[in-house]
Amino acid sequence: MKFIPYLWIFIMVGVSTTSVAQTEINATKVLEKPYHPEADAQAEIDSLLAIAKKEGKRLVIQAGGNWCIWCLRFNTYIQEEKEIAKLLADNFLYYHLNFSKENKNEAVFNRYAPEGGKLGYPFFIILDEKGQVLGIKDSGSLEAGKGYDKAKVLALFNAYKQ
Repeated sequence: MKFIPYLWIFIMVGVSTTSVAQTEINATKVLEKPYHPEADAQAEIDSLLAIAKKEGKRLVIQAGGNWCIWCLRFNTYIQEEKEIAKLLADNFLYYHLNFSKENKNEAVFNRYAPEGGKLGYPFFIILDEKGQVLGIKDSGSLEAGKGYDKAKVLALFNAYKQ
């Protein structure tokens, strides 16, 4: 009979340890790293603009870096939210413009978003098929808790589709 209290404690410790381990696994979900500091950003944007012209689409440039958790969250969010993913696939090409200590892409930022340094990351540059800037949008107004507001994200991209 003296065993029962000790057995109960042993079981409860095991259950709580399992619960903590699951929480830690969920909290450290590995997010895709879509930014490439080694890329020739302007050459890649030029190639995408040529495709956009042929396909009648626009180009969304998501400025940020793999160091930016909000940038990684947004990338995951737009892939997992089917309605947003479809809207983007049907109307836009998408590019992740790196900004990091390895490559600040200063020439590209100066060309498309000279005031971008005043914005938080990620921010979005929307180009027409000719490479003209249609708009620049900070992501802060799209946030909801530790994620994004679906209606606001849809409104952003719907405002720029052709």
